[in-house]
Amino acid sequence: MGKDSKRRPKVNVSPYVHFMMDFRNQTREQQPNTYYDFTEFSRKCSEKWKTISKKEKKKYEALAKRDKDRYQREMRNYTGPRRERRRRDPDAPRKPPSSFLLFSQDHFEEIKEQHPNWTVAQVAKAAGRMWARCSEADKIPYEERAAVLRAKYLEEREAYYHQCQRGE
Repeated sequence: MGKDSKRRPKVNVSPYVHFMMDFRNQTREQQPNTYYDFTEFSRKCSEKWKTISKKEKKKYEALAKRDKDRYQREMRNYTGPRRERRRRDPDAPRKPPSSFLLFSQDHFEEIKEQHPNWTVAQVAKAAGRMWARCSEADKIPYEERAAVLRAKYLEEREAYYHQCQRGE
């Protein structure tokens, strides 16, 4: 980021985090030479949070609400770097499936019949295992189909780019 760029606003924190920061400061003031590792401090903080009154918790809830309002106000005014997704041209040719994807499409129904309760992810993993166990000879038809589709895609893409250049 450059010097002139505006930093993203600091995210708002919960009432418990406000309490933790306050408790940490109190602990440091009362015991400046005592060190607590994170786990021990978190445990002490959690125990203390459970014992404080609702009135005291309301104080931290008010701090959190003010912090949330600040964050929302700052985010309304924040115009930092926004990445816009490039929209895909619906007329552009789609990339062809790989040989593995062609194999998966052919075997999806077969796997799904054997395991009807499996999720799509589980079926895909099974197809991956099947593909890995396939011999090179068994993979050749899929690789040939993928090569044909890839060549067709490259031709269509080339024609599409020429069409776009003429249109401009």
